[in-house]
Amino acid sequence: MKKNIFLVIVFAAGILFSAATTAQKPNTLSRAEKNDGWVLLFDGKNFDGWRQCNGTEMPANWVIEDNAMKVFTGEGKKPGQGAGGDILFADKKFKNFELSVDWKAGEMANSGIFYYVREVPGKPIYYAAPEIQVLDNKNATDNKIDSHLAGSLYDMIAADPSTVNPAGEWNTCVIKINNGEATISMNGTEVVKYTHWTAEWDELVQNSKFKSFPGFTEGIAKEGYIGLQDHGYTVWFRNIKIREL
Repeated sequence: MKKNIFLVIVFAAGILFSAATTAQKPNTLSRAEKNDGWVLLFDGKNFDGWRQCNGTEMPANWVIEDNAMKVFTGEGKKPGQGAGGDILFADKKFKNFELSVDWKAGEMANSGIFYYVREVPGKPIYYAAPEIQVLDNKNATDNKIDSHLAGSLYDMIAADPSTVNPAGEWNTCVIKINNGEATISMNGTEVVKYTHWTAEWDELVQNSKFKSFPGFTEGIAKEGYIGLQDHGYTVWFRNIKIREL
């Protein structure tokens, strides 16, 4: 009996060790992902390919910590005051794609993931690009409007907040855009769906804060950069990967 118990323990330990050693490391691609055309936009070690929106260098309030990009409140700023630290992946513009980003919110955090970013001199990243909201749904000051909660198409379509993990825990947001059709998923659950350049889209814009933004009323770009927002709070990003469709 003792021998059998010992063998069971050894077998279980072997399974646990195997799982631990085969778990995929952050900011890496599996063989299957590579075969499917995924590429990393961040390797966990440096900011290669990234720069400030409407700038040439990485802003000072971004660092790499624990294999993740970390944005924090800029020097001389108060929480909620961005320090001009919106960033984008400037190596390539994307049109039809599937983008996956892991994010983790600090307490009261507010940020965003952008696509089709079109740089407009003197204007912030959200001036002419759709935003998928990143938020501490519980404690952020901007948590009073459903379409401002995490996973939402910001100020346009609300996502189900039950799909979002709380501040301090990682979430995975997947944004899929194909010929104007957009699907947003949070932690494996589809939360938002819409189609660009349609009457539906125009109505969404007209019923949002963007109805007075020329970057939206003139029509958003049909391809552009991937971007991340500095809203004056601490947020981490990792496993940023994309595949073109």
